[in-house]
Formats: sequence, C-alpha cells, structure tokens
Amino acid sequence: MATDSPETPSARPVVLVTGTSTGIGLATAVSAALAGWHVVATVRRAGSDAELLTAAAVAGVSEYLELRMLDITDPQASAALVDDIASTHGRLDAVVNNAGAGHVGTLELDTLDAVRQVMEVNYFGVLNVTRPAMPHLRASGGSLVTVTSVGGIVGQPFNESYCAAKFAVEGMMESLHPVAAAAGVRVTVVEPGAVATQFVANVGASIDALSTGAANGSEAYREAFDHYLERTRGSFDGAQQPQGVADVIVGILLDDRPPFRVQTSDAATGFVGLKLRDLDGTAVTGATAGWIA
Repeated sequence: MATDSPETPSARPVVLVTGTSTGIGLATAVSAALAGWHVVATVRRAGSDAELLTAAAVAGVSEYLELRMLDITDPQASAALVDDIASTHGRLDAVVNNAGAGHVGTLELDTLDAVRQVMEVNYFGVLNVTRPAMPHLRASGGSLVTVTSVGGIVGQPFNESYCAAKFAVEGMMESLHPVAAAAGVRVTVVEPGAVATQFVANVGASIDALSTGAANGSEAYREAFDHYLERTRGSFDGAQQPQGVADVIVGILLDDRPPFRVQTSDAATGFVGLKLRDLDGTAVTGATAGWIA
C-alpha cells in the first residue's frame, strides 16, 4: 500500500476512518478511496486487516488506502496518529469516527468495569480522536462524521450502557455542531439501524455474561431477556448491508452542506422519528416494552 512521503502533500483529500477491519468501516474506507480520497484506515489488532486489504485490492484502490494501528481508547496514541497524518500528508480533510463496540446487559447485572469499558470505547474513543483532529479540520475546512446508532436516540431494553454511550456522543456532537460550524468544520452524525455486520457476534460475550448473571440469582430478567433476544435476532435477519451505510457516509463527505443528523435507511428514519415526535416519552417506552413482553 503506497503512502505519500512527508515532503509531498497528498494530492487527494485525506480522510481518517477508524474501525475498518470489517463491516461499515471497511466498506467506507474502500468506497471513500473509490470516490477520490486518500484513506487512512485504522484497525485495533495486528492481523485483523486481511479482509480490508483484500477488498481494497479487488476494488483497485490499494495505493490510496493507508493502514494504521490504533486503539481509540488510548488518548495519547490517538493524538499522535492524527498529528502524524496531518504532518505526513500536509492535510487532514475529514474524520469518520466509526470504531465502536456493542454491549448487551442490564445495570443490575453488569459490573461497573463493564459499563466503564462501554463508555471508554463508544464515547471517550470518539472524543480521543475528535479533539486532536479539530485543529487540522479547522485548517482544511473539513468534515467530522461520527457513526452513532438509532440507539443514540431511542433507549432500548438490555442496552442501558450502550445507549447511554451513544446518547452521550449524540449530545456531544449536537452541541459541537454550531461551534465547529463557526470555525468552518462540518459535523454530522450517522444513525444506522440494524446492519448486517459482526455486531451480533461481537455482543455474544455480553449475552453469555447476562445469561450467567440471570442464572446466579436474577431470574426476574430471564423471560424478558429471552424475548429481547428473539426480537433482536429477527431484526438482524433483514438488516441493512454495510455498503448501504458506507454510501451514505461517502455522500456526506462529498457534500459541502450536509445535515447534522442522517439515518441510513427508511427503517432507521421511522424508528428515530418515533422518539423525535414523542414529547412525553410514552410512544417510545410503549413500543420498546413490547420487545420484552
């Protein structure tokens, strides 16, 4: 994979995309390269880049895709990477905060360490990348795109910690939007619904932990949890493909005046709209109660 030398600013606009080993991040990295960007794609673990490298080669964009290692929960590493990208390429035109992790649980059974880890990845990880990126995005008049979730708008059963983190990201970015705009930076949040990625597999450990907790004295949640799992598996059967989300993200990168909030499917728009029209909360809680009954 070719990279520009530190002495030669990139001829293409440069975008940093986090969490690109699979799914939405992978599809976004390849699609952005196809759309004319130089993509700095990050993965967290050594050896987790094979699928991305293959996809880039098949698409014929390997020379425009630069792979870096990054654990977004490390603020020093995040800042160092962002500054090195801007130094190496002479610019940073956009950031796509995509890296994150799912978690299924409930507050009575989750440990505080588990809850804190959800926040570290899904909230502080976004903050760790965004803070050092802002000076470079101000310099380029660039874009900050953050993948949240419909779970950043609508609280969902057995997702208290995950939704809390996504709510926090939405609140941070909604508050940042006018401030960043005054400095010439475009801020957008992208809200997918169910997406056909490894999300369900990745929350398996959380499900096992919850099941163990229920077996160890919290049977009060067992029936509700079983209903939740049945409903969730069904929702992922017809899930949106990652490429559909990536197409939305690349469209935002190419838009000089993108909206602040974008859903990636009609289903996501309908679901988020339920909350945004629900002034007293009864529509949302009435609907989600049906997931576990």
